[in-house]
Amino acid sequence: MSGKVRIPALVAVLALLLLPLAGTTSAAAAVGPSVKLSKSQAGTGGSITVSGSDWRPHALLMMLICGQATPARGVIGGTNSCANADGRAVTTDAKGIFSKKLPVSEPPVPCPCVVHVATVTGASASADTVFQVAGHAVEPLPAESSAGRLSVLSDTRLDGSSGLLTWFGAPPSRTLVFTVGNAGSSPVKNPVFKVGTSHGVFAPQWDDQQFSGTIAPGGKAEIKLPVELSAGAHGDYSVSMKYGGRVLAEQPWGVGRPWGVTLFWVLVCVVVPAAVFRIGMAVVDRLRPRKAARSMGPPRHRALHMPSQVTLRMPKLGRAAASREAAAAAPTTSTLPWFTPDSDPGTAAGRLSAPHDDSPTSPTTPTRKGLT
Repeated sequence: MSGKVRIPALVAVLALLLLPLAGTTSAAAAVGPSVKLSKSQAGTGGSITVSGSDWRPHALLMMLICGQATPARGVIGGTNSCANADGRAVTTDAKGIFSKKLPVSEPPVPCPCVVHVATVTGASASADTVFQVAGHAVEPLPAESSAGRLSVLSDTRLDGSSGLLTWFGAPPSRTLVFTVGNAGSSPVKNPVFKVGTSHGVFAPQWDDQQFSGTIAPGGKAEIKLPVELSAGAHGDYSVSMKYGGRVLAEQPWGVGRPWGVTLFWVLVCVVVPAAVFRIGMAVVDRLRPRKAARSMGPPRHRALHMPSQVTLRMPKLGRAAASREAAAAAPTTSTLPWFTPDSDPGTAAGRLSAPHDDSPTSPTTPTRKGLT
């Protein structure tokens, strides 16, 4: 019996020991990103050290001093209410911790002011902490409307994809989708949202988008707003949405480069010069003088045109043989240069050569009888 009692007692003791640990873990998870300042007040020209914890590891953050803002209501005018020129970027470490100096400068709108830290890429996250710019004007915040108050209940997303025309430079387009709820006491009819797109550290360019419908108190509705960039846009963009002067959601958007435009210009640079060269060669070949072409000689390949009727005439064999015999029998006379026709001894003797001895004993030795 005693053993059965001890087991429930041990379980109860363990539950009491683990309960504070569970509460601490859940509280740490609910806190989210946090920001701390080395000074709560500083003048223009000075600097403060901004440190943070519980951020996403290796996240790129932007630190800004913004006016017309409180941690409860956020930055009412968006980044247009911040000193963007003196902002600083910082990257968290592997534990989600960062620390960096931020120069103090006056925002373009009066205080109350905050140091606003927000993610640049990836999942949207932000944190604000109160900061006073010494010597800067302070004015009360605009009254919050008590009629209807919308808040974002779900994460925003961009629906849609790029087509073939976008690959050739057409304007990229998406649909911003999110769910809002009415936390006010009165219905909200046909609310007008402001949608802005920004590239890099530039401020968003806002465009009014109206939702057709009525959101009752305590009700919710899914909102779909079209978003479009300029033709040929590429790179990292950010889509923001605000309502009632307060930024409610931000969504990153990575737009690919329109490689079709690059391919088109490469083809133009290759095809057009080749076509111009071919046309020029054709014009030169057509205007080339014909005389110059003829002086270069007969063409290499010339067709032999034979007449349709060819008549072959064979020479007579009798006449050809007789002419050859007559040519062979005709005496050949040659006059030596030292004899005239009258004093040629060969003419008187009927010979064609100088006199010589015909004796068989001395065929090659001439006689001197006629000379003595």
